[in-house]
Amino acid sequence: MEQKDDLYDILASSKDLDQKIYKVIIEQMRKENISDCLNYLSIDENLKNCEQSILKATNLTNNEQKDGVNNKIQIMMNILKQVKHHDFNKKNYYDNDVCEESRKILIQKISKDEQIIQLLKFFVQLTTIDEKFIQCGSNGLYLLVVMKVDLKNSCFENIRIKNTTLIGGNFARCNFSGSEFDDVDISGVNLNGTLLLNCKWIKMKIHELNQLQGHTSFVSSVCFSPDGFTLASGSVDNSIRLWDVKKGQQKAKLDGHSGAVWPICFSPDGTTLISSGDDYSIRFWDVKTRKKKAQLDQTQTVSSICFSPDGTNLASGSVDNSIRLWDVKTRQQKAKLDGHSNSVNSVCFSLDGTTLASGSSDKSIRLWDVKTGQQKAQLDGHNNSVWSVCFSPDGTTLASGSGDKSIRLWDVKIGNQKAQLDGHSDYVLSVCFSPDGTTIASGSRDQYIHLWDVKTGSVKVKMDGYSGTIRSVSFSPDGAILAGSGYNSIRLWDAKTGHKNVQKVEHTGAVLSVCLSSDLTTLASSSGDNSIRLWDFKTGQKIAQLDGHSNGVNSVCFSPNETTLASGSDDNSIRLWNVKTGQQKSQLDGHNDSVQSVSYSPDGMTLASGSGDNSIRLWDVNTGQQKVQLDGHSNSVNSVCFSPDGTTLASGSGDNSIRLWDINSRQQKAQLDGHNDSVWSVCFSLDGTTLASGSGDNSIRLWDVNSRQQKAQLDGHNDSVWSVCFSPDGTTVASGSRDYSIRLWDVQTGQQKAQLNGHNDLVRSVCFSSDGTTLASGSYDNSICLWEINKGKEISFSDKYQQYALELLKTPLVEIVTHYPYLNISQYLILEAQGALILKGEFVNYQGFDLRPLLKSKGTYFLEK
Repeated sequence: MEQKDDLYDILASSKDLDQKIYKVIIEQMRKENISDCLNYLSIDENLKNCEQSILKATNLTNNEQKDGVNNKIQIMMNILKQVKHHDFNKKNYYDNDVCEESRKILIQKISKDEQIIQLLKFFVQLTTIDEKFIQCGSNGLYLLVVMKVDLKNSCFENIRIKNTTLIGGNFARCNFSGSEFDDVDISGVNLNGTLLLNCKWIKMKIHELNQLQGHTSFVSSVCFSPDGFTLASGSVDNSIRLWDVKKGQQKAKLDGHSGAVWPICFSPDGTTLISSGDDYSIRFWDVKTRKKKAQLDQTQTVSSICFSPDGTNLASGSVDNSIRLWDVKTRQQKAKLDGHSNSVNSVCFSLDGTTLASGSSDKSIRLWDVKTGQQKAQLDGHNNSVWSVCFSPDGTTLASGSGDKSIRLWDVKIGNQKAQLDGHSDYVLSVCFSPDGTTIASGSRDQYIHLWDVKTGSVKVKMDGYSGTIRSVSFSPDGAILAGSGYNSIRLWDAKTGHKNVQKVEHTGAVLSVCLSSDLTTLASSSGDNSIRLWDFKTGQKIAQLDGHSNGVNSVCFSPNETTLASGSDDNSIRLWNVKTGQQKSQLDGHNDSVQSVSYSPDGMTLASGSGDNSIRLWDVNTGQQKVQLDGHSNSVNSVCFSPDGTTLASGSGDNSIRLWDINSRQQKAQLDGHNDSVWSVCFSLDGTTLASGSGDNSIRLWDVNSRQQKAQLDGHNDSVWSVCFSPDGTTVASGSRDYSIRLWDVQTGQQKAQLNGHNDLVRSVCFSSDGTTLASGSYDNSICLWEINKGKEISFSDKYQQYALELLKTPLVEIVTHYPYLNISQYLILEAQGALILKGEFVNYQGFDLRPLLKSKGTYFLEK
């Protein structure tokens, strides 16, 4: 076969191969303990053995079929030969050196190609045998993750993966025992229920560990200690905190300021930290004892401070438009530098300590002679406030960031502008040179950090993930780590790669409703972000986004034939959508307040809606016309649900009542009272004999539909119950609550069967799949979770370790593996490891920090034997 350079052509040549060939060859080489697959297959005797094994596995007998098997093995060998020398087997395919556009095109071509997907899985398994294909297998696993191929329950025993990213990969209940990971980004990976026995995972990257949380308000400033081991942060919460950079843990909290802390700065020898804030004081802190050593009182807020390189002088810039120079030893003022006509926002010494630069809200930058206190130059060009100035390490260039959204580079010697760096979409509040002078980091009000190539002026890396203004950025002394302050947190980034976050397509607002199609192919969700999204039920891949509502979408419901989706919104409208095309079919107006709930009749001909206008309306689905309005509730109608036979509609309201309506006569049949707070959700059992309700009084109640009497009250939630749903067999009720939990209840006994923890905010919606094996939940944490609901049977792992784990664990395996989401659709990269089993092994991040405490906090079980 001809040599191919294009990766797609190489992968596409697998079109005549099938999974059985891969499986047999892998098993054959494992059996014979082979470490060089191509060398092994080049020997005729080995090739014949493989042919015989394949023929046996595929039940082929005649010579023509035998020739076909030989030809397929030759095709596979040719693929391996070409891949071995391709960049795909030499470089991280996610690396910046690989053209992003080319990568997107390749993924688009192969995402639906089952033959290529099987080949990529073969590459992954090949890493267990032949180390020469480790990068190829690693890139193969990366592509499988990016394409959201269903990898749950897979056996990845003894695979060797390096130098890649698996961000957001769903590996629920996979077997990774004996695996070796080296320099792999596992941010947001789902390891729930995985086997991690005797693994060796080193130099791992997890975005969560790069976030330092503790401040209770805006983080205004960050600064590394000279040795790089400690990061100091100042905050509007009036505190200063010291962090262990390697461990990602808080070392100390320095209290004393009576107002917001703005600038902080370490002395060059690292023994002293200086801070200032809204209480008009400058404070000197002993880093070792964490006690205040001295205090300088001012008459205005000090907005910027900086030590001279030799540590003898301190410069401070103030909102009173002045700069002051202080003798650090005596704490006496040496000079006052006047010239700016507005607040001085930033001061910075040159590396030789002879020049001080200042940036001001008067839009100018000034250079001062430190010895004489005289102004040497004024640099004009910005057309808005200058918020930050920073000298390059060699002192020849000054960088400035401004409210005009630009960064400018200035020639210090002649005072001219050298370059203008544009890219931010809002104020640039902080700029910082890397220690080698090749890179500038900038933080902006647009919630991004940019890394700029000083030589070319282009953006090298764009870092996202913040939820607010980035007020301060700082490089570690070795240039390896960049710290950036966001709204209540600090993030640490790999300054070379930027640890780029993948762009996520999940909801950016609270998930208010989830609904599963009965054929188990599609999950619909609606959100406070005004959108409806359709997801592949198996992989979590987004299928479509339905836009049109102008406010939050409170409820979605599939029609019985699943061709139409109905939605109700805070924009007071109901919309019907074509599930296949994603196009809006019709809009039903009539309510004069938000539509809280929609429900199809079993025959699909009628749609019921409940609204904040206290009414229920019935709509003709075919014509889009209102059939009737049901009045009676004295407060918002929060939930409506048809009985399975379609003769009765139940409604739950903010007036604390549940009402049953006769669909034929369109009259109220009954009122069920008992709850002492709003009824948020009602749901019929599949046989129609029981109604469940969830309320703001924290309880779930079960009602006999025929006698209209309360049968049971289920207590356990410690906050409002927002959603209830019967399992199809009627034995279980699921409830979602404001206490962040989901609970499963035994209908017959009224006892709680399980508590599902995973969301970190109010659970707004729960919905069983038609076969009762899965529960979907939507939350105010903007995420959707899918949970496997076990019916008392053991859930098997994919390999021989199930019995081993059962013998070692005191807790029954069934209890461990059923209480976590196997799929989490979320915009946040949160590592999940509930019910994972670890025995021995090594789990270390790229900073040398042991990951076991993190895994334990995620619900991982550690085996002792």
